[in-house]
Amino acid sequence: MQLLCGALLPAEAVEDAAVLAASDNTLVLVSAALVLLMTPGLAFFYGGFVQGRNVLNTMAMSFVMMGIATLVWASFGFSLAFANGGTLQPWIGNPFSYALLENIPAAWQPLAIPGLSFALFQGMFAIITPALISGALVERISFRFWCLFTPVWLLLVYAPLAHMVWGGGLLGKDLDFAGGTVVHISSGVTALMLAALLGARRGWPQSMRPPHDVTQILLGTGLLWFGWFGFNGGSQLTVAGAELPFTTTHVSAAAGLVAWSLLETFSDGRKPTVVGMATGAVAGLVGITPAAGFVTVGSSMLIGSLTALVCFFSVQIKVKLRFDDSLDTYAVHGVGGTAGALLTGVFANADLIASHPAGQVLAEQGRLALVSGQLQAVLVAYGLAAAGTLLIAAALRGLGVRFRVPVSAENLGVDVQEHGEEAYAERIGSPQLF
Repeated sequence: MQLLCGALLPAEAVEDAAVLAASDNTLVLVSAALVLLMTPGLAFFYGGFVQGRNVLNTMAMSFVMMGIATLVWASFGFSLAFANGGTLQPWIGNPFSYALLENIPAAWQPLAIPGLSFALFQGMFAIITPALISGALVERISFRFWCLFTPVWLLLVYAPLAHMVWGGGLLGKDLDFAGGTVVHISSGVTALMLAALLGARRGWPQSMRPPHDVTQILLGTGLLWFGWFGFNGGSQLTVAGAELPFTTTHVSAAAGLVAWSLLETFSDGRKPTVVGMATGAVAGLVGITPAAGFVTVGSSMLIGSLTALVCFFSVQIKVKLRFDDSLDTYAVHGVGGTAGALLTGVFANADLIASHPAGQVLAEQGRLALVSGQLQAVLVAYGLAAAGTLLIAAALRGLGVRFRVPVSAENLGVDVQEHGEEAYAERIGSPQLF
């Protein structure tokens, strides 16, 4: 007998709930692995852009985050982001409640997934976010400074912002499905601040060289695109409804790729480049990140296209201003994250956000109030990232930590200076690389 008065028997209901919880946990764990894959993907993406003599250092700045950020997150970062902060709850959590990932609830309410699975999944976001920053600083930043700056930044900037948005804090009423403010704006603004403090690469832009390996850029883009299904799709945190963020993520990336290619084709008679296709796809992925589970598929197409548009022109403005954001980190992630956050307010579907606090804002105060709330969240993210970055950089400089590699390292290559290794040792002197 399967049914009693149209309802499952208690034992069967419990069994079904257990199956659903196991399915949700599988989604979250697989998504965590996908998000982790994005970091080596980012390393390939960034590494393809730089000169061959600097590729190892460029990739290492992403790869090392798999170690540093993991330890920071497991020790105090997760607790700062997601524990109850008491009187400081609007801004920050208690750093000791879940320190060393202890005392985490067996089930992360109101979800059925284990608390440890949630902590692991969120930890992957903490890995890739500082890695994104490095794109603005390649070929000239001290690796030691990088390894000292990022753990402090994770605790003072990333964790508080994650708490404000996802941990029940000040910005919990605003829409950020998978990290438009927490990940992309925070990393983009930090990249902008550090690039301004660091200054341009020696001889730039007169000695600017094309990417040393475009195929490597494409490999990195493919891995990022693949991993982004976990980044956005996994942020649903349950199999129920996960098909929407998976689909909107893919469609937005496709729209960004096509939009960027068309912009290149019809701007000054240029040709669509492979690098442009890759950059457009990433811009589309950035733009949909805060909106993935809150908008329809048709809206995701518009978000991807519009984000690619504003990022494309941001890159042009950067070039005209002669500002050395080396790999367009702010132009794509900062600007793209800003555009995505605001467009989320514009396109958020009332039915899809009905259970979110923003749904009440939309129902009671209208679309303009929703977009205004998104703008406020953007401004808070900008302010926290900028102030925190300048404070940490000033403190490290005050302690005598070298910010930039010596001139000799910039001339000969950062790989040997910082790591004692070369990516292409057998090709020293190759004009394609140097």
